[in-house]
Amino acid sequence: MSSPEIEAALHSARALILADLSARDVADAAVVSLVEDAVTHRRWWLEQWPDGTGYVLGLVAQDVQDALLEAYGRWPLCPSCALDGDPHALSVEPELGPDPHWVCGKEATVVAPVGQLG
Repeated sequence: MSSPEIEAALHSARALILADLSARDVADAAVVSLVEDAVTHRRWWLEQWPDGTGYVLGLVAQDVQDALLEAYGRWPLCPSCALDGDPHALSVEPELGPDPHWVCGKEATVVAPVGQLG
């Protein structure tokens, strides 16, 4: 059974990832299903390790990013490098930690906190 803290962390992660997807106009029904799958998977993970609630946002973001890569391609594209003709995906940092951000690995710059790509 899930605790209120686990459910709150999962609902927050879902909302923030959907905000980023919507900001980049890729939140169609199939993509929302990928988010739901990632949240379901991380619910099980959090039930095994309840202390991981602070890490779940970054993990869900990475899960969705991986699922999108397999189904559609790289997401989210770096806004500054894409303009220069060098499109690449942003990465989530820290990979396992609180307060995850979208980062351009090429320029080593933080683009936005996860959930605030808009």
